[in-house]
Amino acid sequence: MALGEKKLFLLDMDGTIYLDDDLFSGTVPFLEAVRARGGRYLFLTNNSSRSRGDYVSKLRRLGVAAEEGDFLTSVDALVAHLEGRAPYRLCYAFGTASFRGQLAEAGVPVTDRLEDEVDCLLIGFDTELTFQKLEDACILLNRGVDFIATNPDWVCPTWYGSVPDCGSVCEMLFRATGRRPLVIGKPQPAMARLAMERTGFPPAETLVVGDRLYTDVACGVNAGVDTAFVLSGEGTLEDLERSDVKPAYIFDDIAALDRAWREAWDHA
Repeated sequence: MALGEKKLFLLDMDGTIYLDDDLFSGTVPFLEAVRARGGRYLFLTNNSSRSRGDYVSKLRRLGVAAEEGDFLTSVDALVAHLEGRAPYRLCYAFGTASFRGQLAEAGVPVTDRLEDEVDCLLIGFDTELTFQKLEDACILLNRGVDFIATNPDWVCPTWYGSVPDCGSVCEMLFRATGRRPLVIGKPQPAMARLAMERTGFPPAETLVVGDRLYTDVACGVNAGVDTAFVLSGEGTLEDLERSDVKPAYIFDDIAALDRAWREAWDHA
């Protein structure tokens, strides 16, 4: 379906609508235009270090009116996955205190200690990483516990460059133990499909927007929806040349997407 007929926008955040604590100038005009024209947007993020409430507070501080219902995180997708299988006795939550809190609030039995009852290692983006966590994870993986990760992102962009994300830590653990995780978040299609289920929009009216080919764009492709690749974060045109994952659209930033969408809408 043509760009002008898109009504549901599934937006990555860091690198797409802001970078660290700097909101891109085109973000608010685009969001306002989507609402004004009867559309809907959801913020989809692989970043499991913060809760939906944390993101609401951040976006409001940056000047974006937001509610918790505007967000879908990799923790939400992880919880949905865990609800669809036999329960674990106890999960070691390798992540931030917020990550553990979100899981506990959803009814997942979690701990941050090495206990005999642990039968699953859940790992997310950890801005509170310690060597003790790495050691605990290696012990658990060598025991043979299940291994589930929120996302495979190599890095998280910041104002000064990038820092290792969940995928990089999982790679360290693989090098140490030979174990790789089951990945739940983007690029798997679960988050995009869950977003469409919750909003009622069909794939043809949906557009996934993000700055990473191997997570954001791949998620949309895997879910059978069109995608827009923005060059305001991690991804580059050189990445596009080397990748088998191809977006339907390429834009410099969200402002360029906004201009193209408005023009396409007016001529639809």
